[in-house]
Amino acid sequence: MPRTICSLSRTLRRSIPRPAPGLLAAALALLPVAAEAAGPYEFVAAPAVDLNRIYRIDRANGEVTSCQYGLRDDSVGVTLCFAAGEGAGPQTPGEYGLIASRHARESGIYRVNYRTGETSACYVQIRQELVVCTEQAGPPPAGTASGAGAAATGPAPGRAGPSATPPQGTRP
Repeated sequence: MPRTICSLSRTLRRSIPRPAPGLLAAALALLPVAAEAAGPYEFVAAPAVDLNRIYRIDRANGEVTSCQYGLRDDSVGVTLCFAAGEGAGPQTPGEYGLIASRHARESGIYRVNYRTGETSACYVQIRQELVVCTEQAGPPPAGTASGAGAAATGPAPGRAGPSATPPQGTRP
């Protein structure tokens, strides 16, 4: 009986076509082309459910801009775009992306550097008509607590340090 299983296995191996030599190498060579086809930009909508704003990031340098629809009485409307302002301009070269929070009233977005793990918050500053971002930051090294990270890693109950964000799940 084991002989029958071995014969069947050999028959199946012979019947499966083998790729032509170099086909795998050619397919792997096309991978960078496929990544470039996606484009140098990423677009993400602001999480606010009543805001028609999108953010755009340059994936290579982290520059963030934004556009939204504006009403006009005399026509169909206009696209309003906001240039990169303080902190939203080009950063050190990296691999950047945008992440929207799940907060229904949040009009900002997070810029992340996938290579370093650093994050910053970006939003449209309406008075200046520019996109601004906080300084790129990451968690402090394990076992240390300094700067803004110290307040974030402190005890949550009672909020040991000042915070601009109200406790989640409660009314302000």
